[in-house]
Amino acid sequence: MRRSFSLLLAGGLAAAPLTVTGQASAASTVATTGPTAAPYSNFKISVKYTKRTKRGGKMTYYVRAKNLGPHYADYYYIGGQLPKGVKPTLRWGGPKGTKCEWAGRWFWCWGPLALEKGKTDWLNFQLTLKSGTKGTATARLGVISFDVDQGMENMSEAELKRLGIKHHYDLKTVKTTIVSPPRNPGRGWTPPPPVKDYNPPASHEESNTKKDT
Repeated sequence: MRRSFSLLLAGGLAAAPLTVTGQASAASTVATTGPTAAPYSNFKISVKYTKRTKRGGKMTYYVRAKNLGPHYADYYYIGGQLPKGVKPTLRWGGPKGTKCEWAGRWFWCWGPLALEKGKTDWLNFQLTLKSGTKGTATARLGVISFDVDQGMENMSEAELKRLGIKHHYDLKTVKTTIVSPPRNPGRGWTPPPPVKDYNPPASHEESNTKKDT
């Protein structure tokens, strides 16, 4: 069974500067912090998302994280850094038993079980832009994982931090263009297609505890 960290730990570590160690593509970043030792588990991240939306519109993200090993992943979180300028409530969906927390720009979710090598975890969620948000909405989505040895499962968060437990990022950067209609739209202007509402169970609604997006 997985034991959950609070966002005090996961979010606090996520707020630290990221050191880029590799780049899978122009829009994909694999990052890590702490010592450069290889992580216990490596993840392959894929993200489908809304490419274009209108001002005040919605953006839907479908995140998949496959554990490439070499070990099973126990202490890991799926989610990431959300765009600026979004409303402080979102809707999400995930495997049975998943829980989520959102503080500031960091949104992390976790399930009750470890993820075996070769298996894939998933997270879907939808955000709504504030009406005044313009330009490009940028998110960094994927996984933060912790290298927790056997026998450390019941240690407190304070003790884990004191020991300097290693943590790693596998994040992909995705960008959504926010389209504003011209003052005098003519026949040549095509608005972005509407984004269908994402409607998971009502219990899968999360509010930003800091409300600073």
